[in-house]
Amino acid sequence: MASTDDFQFQFQEFEEAGNLLGANRDATTISIEDDEVKPQKQRRVSGMTPGDDEDPLADDDKTELLSGQKKSAPFWTFPYYQTFFDVDTHQVKERIIGSVLPWPGKNFIHLHLRKNPDLYGPFWICTTLVFAIAISGNISSFLVQPNYKYVPEFRKVTIAATAIYSYASFVPLALWGLLLWRNNKVMNLVSYSFMEIVCVYGYSLSIYIPAVVLWIIPYEPLRWCSIVVALCLSGSVLMLTFWPAVRDDRLRVAMAIMSAILALNILLAIGSKAYFFSKPEPVLQAESAGLIKAPTTSM
Repeated sequence: MASTDDFQFQFQEFEEAGNLLGANRDATTISIEDDEVKPQKQRRVSGMTPGDDEDPLADDDKTELLSGQKKSAPFWTFPYYQTFFDVDTHQVKERIIGSVLPWPGKNFIHLHLRKNPDLYGPFWICTTLVFAIAISGNISSFLVQPNYKYVPEFRKVTIAATAIYSYASFVPLALWGLLLWRNNKVMNLVSYSFMEIVCVYGYSLSIYIPAVVLWIIPYEPLRWCSIVVALCLSGSVLMLTFWPAVRDDRLRVAMAIMSAILALNILLAIGSKAYFFSKPEPVLQAESAGLIKAPTTSM
C-alpha cells in the first residue's frame, strides 16, 4: 500500500500540470516513463517476450569466444577443411621464407604455425613442384640432345604428381600415427596434430622448386650441388621440427625415426633427379634419316 504522502505528492503534480495547461493551451505534455518499463510495454503490444529479439546464435558465439572453446566442425564436412585455407598472403610468405631459411634451434611449428596450420600453401607448393619437375625434365632432355624429338609426355606429370602428393600426405600420416603411438608409451613426448605435420612437409618442399629449375642446365656438378643444398635446407626444417618430439624417447627409437625422415627426403630428391632428368635414349641415326630399306633378294 502506498502512503498518504505519496498520494498527496502525486495529486500536487497533477494540479500543477493542470495550471500550466490552463495558462498555455498550445503546450504539449510529454509522459516520461521508466526506460525499462517502456520497452517492456512495447514488446507486450507487439506480442514479443523480452528474450525474443535476441539472437541465440550470437549468444552461443559470444559464449564460445569468451570461454576460448569454439566448436569445430566434423572432419568429413566442408567447413572443417575451409578453416585450413583461411590464411593471408603475408602468413604464406612468412612460412615459405621460414622453410627456405631455417634458424638453428627454432621449431617451425612453434615459430610460424602457432596452432594455425594451413593447407593453402602446401597444396600450391606441391602443385607447382609437380609441373616444375615435368616441364624442366622435358626442357633438359631437349638441351642434352639437340636431335631429341619432343613428344608431350603427360605421364611425367602423372608420375610426378603421384610421387609428390604421396610423399606430402602418406608420410605425414605414418609419422603422425607413429608419434601418437610413442606418445602413449612415453608420456613426456611433444605431440603434433596431423595437419601441423602435413603443413611442415608441404612447406619443406618449397626449396625444391628453384632447385628443379636449375636442373634444366645440363651440367651435372651444378645439379648435384643444388640437390645437396636443397636436401640440407629441407632436412634441417624437418629435423628441427620433429627432433623435440622424439628426443625424450629411447635413443634407438629416436634415431630410427629421424633417420627414416631424412632417408625418405633424400629418396624423393635423388629419385626425381634420376627419373626425370636422366639422359634420354639416343635415336638411331638410320631411323632418324629414314634410311632403313627392305632387304632385296637376288635371282
